[in-house]
Amino acid sequence: MKDFPKDLLAGYGRFRDKTYPGLREQYNALAIYGQDPKVMVISCCDSRVSPEGIFNAGPGELFVVRNVANLVPGFEDDLGTHGTSAAIEYAVTGLEVQHIVVLGHCKCGGVQAFRARGIASGTPGQFLGPWIKLLEPAAIELACNPVEPNEDPQLGMEYAGIRQSLKNLRTFPFIEKRLADKHLQLHGAWFDIGAGELRVMDKQTSKFIPAVELLPGLSVS
Repeated sequence: MKDFPKDLLAGYGRFRDKTYPGLREQYNALAIYGQDPKVMVISCCDSRVSPEGIFNAGPGELFVVRNVANLVPGFEDDLGTHGTSAAIEYAVTGLEVQHIVVLGHCKCGGVQAFRARGIASGTPGQFLGPWIKLLEPAAIELACNPVEPNEDPQLGMEYAGIRQSLKNLRTFPFIEKRLADKHLQLHGAWFDIGAGELRVMDKQTSKFIPAVELLPGLSVS
């Protein structure tokens, strides 16, 4: 056990001594009564992007699934193993979340890998290649119908990937039903790591606008 990362142990020590005491009752309630988050966030697994930190969320507030390039695959009616789809199904049908946010970010490595290799020349990795190929429809849409023609290509692809994931979410029957019943809303967002800036997708124009323009209400419905 001595090889367990020391930084993690030190971090746990700070959590136990400084953070947990102030949240003891909240953690106890979550343990006894279970979780009831209203928001699911589908985020990139990039270590620089933490949804809980960006949204200043406490324990039990967000149901988060993270993967390379914050991608949502389309609905597949088979018996395969679908980790992201399983998390979405549980969040929507089990936890009955009211919002799903697809959160992208700047300098996304998955998007960079897709752009560098391209579909024609193959993609890297046994698992990474097929996964980031999910960006192909987004790339085609971006080339044919650019929302912002003069966008930086990397940024444009990051935005396009978010839009594609939102489209793919709508292919899940249980999501489409809850959308029709107005029990669920879908949102796109993008985070600038260096500037600490959050941008939210306007549902009418599909453009991304600074979240500070929505303050103090932060209403993105």
